[in-house]
Amino acid sequence: MKRGVTIFILSTVVVLGFAVHSVWTLLGLLVATGREDAILRGELPAPNSGTINERPQLIPKIIHQTYKNESIPEHWKGPQQSCLDLHPDYEYKLWTDKKAREFIAAEYPWFLETFDGYPYPIQRADAIRYFVLHHFGGIYIDLDDGCNRSLDPLLAYPAWVRRTLPTGISNDAMGSVPRHPFFLKAIDSLTDYNRRWPLPYITVMASTGPLYLSIIWRHYNNASPDDENRVRILFPDEYNNHPWSFFTHHVGNSWHNTDVKIIFWLARHWVFVTFVGFLLGFSLLGMLYKIFILNKQPLSPRLSPKTRGFERFAYTRIPFYRRISSKDLELEDRHEV
Repeated sequence: MKRGVTIFILSTVVVLGFAVHSVWTLLGLLVATGREDAILRGELPAPNSGTINERPQLIPKIIHQTYKNESIPEHWKGPQQSCLDLHPDYEYKLWTDKKAREFIAAEYPWFLETFDGYPYPIQRADAIRYFVLHHFGGIYIDLDDGCNRSLDPLLAYPAWVRRTLPTGISNDAMGSVPRHPFFLKAIDSLTDYNRRWPLPYITVMASTGPLYLSIIWRHYNNASPDDENRVRILFPDEYNNHPWSFFTHHVGNSWHNTDVKIIFWLARHWVFVTFVGFLLGFSLLGMLYKIFILNKQPLSPRLSPKTRGFERFAYTRIPFYRRISSKDLELEDRHEV
């Protein structure tokens, strides 16, 4: 019995250890604040300050956006135009599906098979933004994000992304110099993370979307890049919701399907979901323990292997009340002898 319990405990520890190891990076995202790389409010000049022109401009003045074609939906034309109006000296690149594929075929042909094989168009829209930032540099902005002020102060950082709450980073607004090592890692890892999960939302998020980029960010920081290659983090207050913020957010989520409602419900009720998960997990372990340990009966050492097998079969086939009576009779016989 003791040996069986020990094996069961060791097996449980191994399984749990493997599970924790598999999601270790995700668990790390829960405690990664990005504060050490934050773009501090004190670093940023006021929207109309003359010191903006005194700052170095490392990132080229290019704005990248993506859409399936050049017919931008009406509700996104306002945000798009706000960025164009505030940046007349910036080059503007709208990456349609056709242009994106032609660019990948010409500049990154090794990725074309993966690019064409994505089951959801949003995955290609995610991927192309990493490639164009790596190749050209500049600033990528989602079409549902408008510009609230000039982005010139953000040109002073070799690479920056936006922090999201409660964890990780987003890919809806990003800036980079050409060939930055973080975006090199982002494009180089896409094929490794090209997996299809049961829910479309999880597939997108984990293969090309914000969750994917957050995982790459964690791996990149774990390699301890030097100060010049660190990725700076733009926090929510500097992103939107304030007069000094850089962006304004509008209606988006154009690719979300029904499964997203499930994911968002789980996120809102994560305490309940966690409790139920632990309850089910420990209940399963208890059942396995009862089946494989407590119900295991010792066999007579004097019997041959063939007889032991028959004894095991015969014992399991005898009704419970017959087992009890047979045991009592055996004990009485031994007492009489």
